[in-house]
Amino acid sequence: MKQIDKSKPILVTGANGFVASWLVKKLLEEGLTVHAAVRNPSQKEKVQHLLDTAEKSRGTLKLFSGDLLKEGSYQEAMEGCELVYHTASPFSLNVKDAKKDLLEPAEKGTANVLLTANKVESVKRVVVTSSCAAIYSDASDCAKAPNGTLNESIWNTTASEHYQPYSYSKTIAEKKAWEIAQAQSRWDLVTINPSFVMGPSLNTQSNTSESFKVLKQIGDGIFKGGAPRLGIGVVDVRDVAEAHFQAGFNPEAKGRYITSAHNTDLFEMTQQLRPKYEPSFALPKSSLPKWLIVLLGPLMDKSMNRKMLRNNVGHPFKADHSKIKKELGIQFRPLQTTMEDAFQNLIDQKVIQPKK
Repeated sequence: MKQIDKSKPILVTGANGFVASWLVKKLLEEGLTVHAAVRNPSQKEKVQHLLDTAEKSRGTLKLFSGDLLKEGSYQEAMEGCELVYHTASPFSLNVKDAKKDLLEPAEKGTANVLLTANKVESVKRVVVTSSCAAIYSDASDCAKAPNGTLNESIWNTTASEHYQPYSYSKTIAEKKAWEIAQAQSRWDLVTINPSFVMGPSLNTQSNTSESFKVLKQIGDGIFKGGAPRLGIGVVDVRDVAEAHFQAGFNPEAKGRYITSAHNTDLFEMTQQLRPKYEPSFALPKSSLPKWLIVLLGPLMDKSMNRKMLRNNVGHPFKADHSKIKKELGIQFRPLQTTMEDAFQNLIDQKVIQPKK
């Protein structure tokens, strides 16, 4: 039951990230002071969108440097803050060294931020951006959940350093967060657990999110012969930002929150684009059979191995989002809106081009 004083600054780590940029925008529009911690504030192309947002808003933006692997590097940015949003964490499905590129930054970074919160007396609440990946590895895991549906009480037990390492990184990072939170009593912890985050990006200069890659593949016509029914949950980036905002300022917010709007699959996602973008883009009209995806998938995308494809293609994803709707009042955008806005964003950036 923590009431946050809106006159105090709010820290956002990884402030130039896909979700964090929208969160910073929301905080600034509310007239708040944001301490935006990024790896290198002097890299203008990575923070310009934040500066532009601040210029059009009532709030105040202050940039700080912060390094996930450097102890105490967030202390200066955290001083005087009652609310801390820890969004900084690596997101990549195709890494050479999972331990170095994913696991250590995720777990150590979380520990660094939360142990700093132990030292900074002003902190009352920490909101950590976790993931549905801390709840499950594969869509096939859903069938083993109560009523075949994921809920907040479930933890991922199937990921490891060698299988679905991204999911494993989110699991160990969130567990570390709860371990540190439960060892003290001054600040409370809330986690937001989004599924696959889609939607338009505020940072058009350095867009490397996984959703950007999927949209680019769709726009480039890679799936024109058919798309896999790869079970996935999808949520709009703007709704995830709103979820973070509510988790920070609603005194009743507690525990974990599954933040997933739609139980869907990759083929269904591509179909949302057909009414507006056909025939300008080569979009799939049918789904591909599972055996073909399992056979050819790894040849098309190195981040896809056959075990992962077998465990996700043809398996429905199901997650229960009733907690966040009831407790934080989150209303989710329609899937078609999210897909169209995200796709149009890439067209406007000239990343994908319609057929002449």
